[in-house]
Amino acid sequence: MSEPQKDPGTTVERIAEALRIRIVRGEIAGGAALRQDHVAQEFQSSHVPVREAFQRLEAQGLVVTLPRRGVRVTSLSPAVIKENVEMRASLEILALRHSAGKFTPEHIERLEQAHASCSEAASLAQWDEANNLFHEILSSECGMPRLLAVLRQLQLTNSRYLFSTGFKRGWQPRSDHDHLLIIDALKDKKVDRALQLLSMHIGTMERVGFSAA
Repeated sequence: MSEPQKDPGTTVERIAEALRIRIVRGEIAGGAALRQDHVAQEFQSSHVPVREAFQRLEAQGLVVTLPRRGVRVTSLSPAVIKENVEMRASLEILALRHSAGKFTPEHIERLEQAHASCSEAASLAQWDEANNLFHEILSSECGMPRLLAVLRQLQLTNSRYLFSTGFKRGWQPRSDHDHLLIIDALKDKKVDRALQLLSMHIGTMERVGFSAA
């Protein structure tokens, strides 16, 4: 009896997710080359799922294919971070403006749970996961799938930035007071106040880590 073959779709997802985590956490540095043969050997796969995984990473803005240089991890710079912050400050505000009116008590409860997870995080990886969830909930009801796709890509860059500065400075458990203020404003149906708080919250990234370009 022949051995069942692995689902190629599952293999692509497994490779893409593993590489995504390594890139976001800085385990693979910006500018580093990703070799098809090396990755295929590590994951015991053919080159086809590796190429598809690379395509997914490129769609997420994590790698770029360069002529004669192959696939390279994208690099962070002050200019990239500034662009990312400004785009999030506009697009996440837009998403929350369209989402807030659809929020139910369940959404508020989920936001409170995500905030609590941030406060209880024992590592930067745990905090980043909870923080991403908080921001995903804020945008979740906007009804704009393309906007949400762009926000997910921007959040990946945000996470890469946090890991690069967090590990350099030595991460310490923290509770994000901004999150609590946003939740309180949404509870009170003060959408404009929540939008203002979110804009200021996102803007703080630009003043942390990198010096101004």
